Amino acid sequence: MNLPPPPAPRPPEAAVAGLLALLDLEEVETDLFRSQSTDAGWIRVYGGQVVAQALMAASRTVEQGRLCHSLHSYFIRPGDPKLPIVYKVERDRDGAGFTTRRVVAIQKGRPIFNMAASFQVPEDGLEHAVTPPADVPHPESLESESDWARRNAPHAPEPWRTIWLTRERPLDVRAVEPDDFFKPEKRPPHQRHWCRLAAPLSPEQAADPVLQRCLFAYASDMTLLDTCLAPHAISWANPALQSASLDHAIWFNQTPDMNLWHLFDQDSPMAGGGRGMNRAIVHDIEGRPIACVMQEGLIRYRP
Repeated sequence: MNLPPPPAPRPPEAAVAGLLALLDLEEVETDLFRSQSTDAGWIRVYGGQVVAQALMAASRTVEQGRLCHSLHSYFIRPGDPKLPIVYKVERDRDGAGFTTRRVVAIQKGRPIFNMAASFQVPEDGLEHAVTPPADVPHPESLESESDWARRNAPHAPEPWRTIWLTRERPLDVRAVEPDDFFKPEKRPPHQRHWCRLAAPLSPEQAADPVLQRCLFAYASDMTLLDTCLAPHAISWANPALQSASLDHAIWFNQTPDMNLWHLFDQDSPMAGGGRGMNRAIVHDIEGRPIACVMQEGLIRYRP
C-alpha cells in the first residue's frame, strides 16, 4: 500500500511556544482564570496540561517569592480539548511561612479537576537525599520519542500513524529501556526516562521559578502510567485497555530547570482493583533530587 508522505514536522521552538501560550492564562475576574482551547491530537485534555494550568492559576494569587512545594489533585471528568478551561482559585490561607490554595477546573459548568497546593517562603533546613541510579546512559546517546515515532509511523495502523506524525512535541522524552509499543513483553514495574523541553527557554523565562515548576508539572504526567502496565505486557494500542489518570501529586525539592535533562526514575509498587500506583523520584542531569511524583491510574483490562 502506498502511503502519502508524512507532513513536515513543526519546529520544536513552535511546539514549546504553544506550550508557553497554554500556560499564559487569562485573568477574567479576581481569582478566576481561563485557558486557551487546544486540540493537539488528544482524545481528551492531557492531564499534565490541567495540572500545570491549575498550578499557574494558583501561583498567580500567591505573594511573590512563595513557591509551590507540594500539590495534590484529582481528575474528575475527561476534559474536551476543543474548549477552554476555567480555573477558580480559593484562597484558603495566607500564613507567615505557608500559603494554601484550592483550584477547581471547570468545563461546561461542571468540575473536571480539582487541586490543593501549598506554597512556602524559602528557608534553610536539614538536608539529605537519595543518590541517583548509577547505571543510566546519557540521554544524548538515546533515541528521542519524536524520532522513534517518525521511524515507526509508516508501519503503524491508524489512528496511531497520524497521531505520531502530527502531534506537537514540546518535550524531548528519551526512554532508557524502550519497549515494543505493539508487542510489549512482560518486565518488572520499573522504567526510566530522560526529559527536557524540546527547545530552550529564553533567559528571562528560564529564570522564572513559577514557570519552571508549571512546565515540570506538565511533563510529570507523560510517562508515569506506563509503569504499572509493564508487568502485564499490555500496550496502549490494546482496545481491551481502559486507562486514565485518577490523581496526581508532586513534591518539589528544588526548582527544576526544564532546559536541562531530568531523569524520571519510576516504579509501580502495586496494582489491583482496576487501578495501578506509580511513583517517580526525579533527578536533574547533575544528580540532584528535584521532585517526587505519585499517581494512581485507572487500568481496566477487559479482553
